[in-house]
Amino acid sequence: MKKLLLLTFSAFCTAAFLGYTYKVPSPAIGTQGCYESCFTGDVRDQFKAEAATMAFAAMHENPVVYRLENATGTTIRFPSPDGAEASGYLIKSKKKTNNWILVIQEWWGLNDHIKREAETLAAELGNVNVLAIDMYDGKVAATADSAMKLMRGTNTARLESIVKGAIGYAGSKAKIFTIGWCFGGMWSLQTSILAGPQAAGAVMYYGRPENNLEKLKTLNCEVIGFFGNLDKSPAPAVVNQFEADMAVAGKKLVTHKYEAGHGFANPSNPSFNKEATADAHAKALAFLKARL
Repeated sequence: MKKLLLLTFSAFCTAAFLGYTYKVPSPAIGTQGCYESCFTGDVRDQFKAEAATMAFAAMHENPVVYRLENATGTTIRFPSPDGAEASGYLIKSKKKTNNWILVIQEWWGLNDHIKREAETLAAELGNVNVLAIDMYDGKVAATADSAMKLMRGTNTARLESIVKGAIGYAGSKAKIFTIGWCFGGMWSLQTSILAGPQAAGAVMYYGRPENNLEKLKTLNCEVIGFFGNLDKSPAPAVVNQFEADMAVAGKKLVTHKYEAGHGFANPSNPSFNKEATADAHAKALAFLKARL
């Protein structure tokens, strides 16, 4: 009888524990809890999963149509390690230089807004080759729904191969800087990591940070980041954790935070914040000029 009661009690306890376990909600994508525990794998895959949600899409109002005029760059193609060609928008310096800036698009794709950013960097910095990488292999989205579909269709291995192809195109003697926004902000940091000893500086605009300390330890350049206190992806707590992670990894990170939401630096975005964008742009230029 005692054995039966003991077995019954053990079964009850097990059921109660499992019931509690399954009722504990998983941390929401985009929160610090998810940043730390949602995925044991690649943070780039974590971003892809988040970008496939309606909550993430809701943070992105459809951009105002913009057409680039008086373009000085040209579309180029270059090989990538996976055997497929990649492409980008290249503005070459008037004088031969080993300085390169790899510009990484938002989740909309390599549209005319990003090409304008490349044009602005080339004009204001001068002694640098600017290559805006096409991460979607020619596809561009005009609505949040279509951008979400494009993100769902991405393959992390292919994205990394495109980036490696761009680094290879710049050449083994290139001094490589990176800059990007949102999806591109995340890939700006990832590209600098992939650039190894050639990395010279990374500029991140509201991009998901790397959370793997061992990977951060391989970074060979300083980072400057611009984030919104009203942003939900990455949320302020995630940015704070990134600052702590970079300190533990022994890497230099400077962050600037604004009372602004996601995508605040895109003039085509209805939530564009002119003052925050101007301040961030000035600081980004100073960061790049000091290292060219």
